[in-house]
Amino acid sequence: MSSQEIPDENLPAEQDTAHGAVQVADDPFADPGLPAHKPRIQDIDERAAKRSERAVAFMFTLSMLATVGFIASYVIFPVDKIVYIWPFGHVSALNFSLGLTLGVALFAIGAGAVHWARTLMSDVEVADDRHAIEAEPEVKAKVLADFAAGAEESAFGRRKLIRNTMFGALALVPLSGVMLLRDLGPLPEKKLRNTLWAKGKQLINMNTMEPLRPEDVAVGSLTFAMPEGLTEEAEDFQNQIAKAALMIIRIEPANIKDKREREWAHEGIVAFSKICTHVGCPISLYEQQTHHVLCPCHQSTFDLSDGARVIFGPAGHALPQLRIGVNSEGNLEALGDFEEPVGPAFWERG
Repeated sequence: MSSQEIPDENLPAEQDTAHGAVQVADDPFADPGLPAHKPRIQDIDERAAKRSERAVAFMFTLSMLATVGFIASYVIFPVDKIVYIWPFGHVSALNFSLGLTLGVALFAIGAGAVHWARTLMSDVEVADDRHAIEAEPEVKAKVLADFAAGAEESAFGRRKLIRNTMFGALALVPLSGVMLLRDLGPLPEKKLRNTLWAKGKQLINMNTMEPLRPEDVAVGSLTFAMPEGLTEEAEDFQNQIAKAALMIIRIEPANIKDKREREWAHEGIVAFSKICTHVGCPISLYEQQTHHVLCPCHQSTFDLSDGARVIFGPAGHALPQLRIGVNSEGNLEALGDFEEPVGPAFWERG
């Protein structure tokens, strides 16, 4: 495009073609200024302002209810409960409820704050000149004055319903984080104190999946057993076998040193928990000559001929023994559950 095609109003004020320099006008673009302010319906109609106030208060109240629902979800839904929710499919009821309630709580606070700002706070545009980074005393005074004016224009003092519900929502939301501390340990329950063993439950060989008979257990042998009725296809198999797994050893009755162990055995067949009392590793290394079993994780050693007491390593207490007998079919069966919790100590254990 040549200079002849440029409109006169867009040409610079002066041109120096001899030296290639161009002198531009002092203000080639005029300041268009701000458009005239148009009041909102809430600015001129107090009934509309009240409706907006109630809408904001509703969102803050919804946030409070969602936070209460977040906390209640921890109590209502067990960790392993699975539900079908369209279109997500089968999901954890606890995880879904926690995500939904916490999302609603945070969204409602944000939506309420945005609606408050757009409908009730002042929307007058104010132009301000840039200034140096270091504020002058006059600037500081202006900032404080602007803050006071903003607080006044926000109607924070007059709109008590909004103010009080906002405080309630902001006060309850942090409780969601406090409830997350629950995952530091299980709630006080008895699920770690009891196993699937009960009177009359047969001992099932974990290799053959058949009931164990006394003649199946040779002197000096080591066999692993689990309760009758528990299958590997069960949803909670890992949780249950972690407490109920047994070591079955046959020792000559004359070699059993502990009186209670001898009474709870059947013809020298003793049943001890397979779960180490240190950190819960499965014990599987048996020394036939000494009747010692060794935990492969941290080398805790137990004497199965003397009540499975600890003779070496970091384990804190002996392996629990299960009292066994023989049923009318000639199969080994439990005569009750363990009399003490299996595995390592836990914070609820007295």
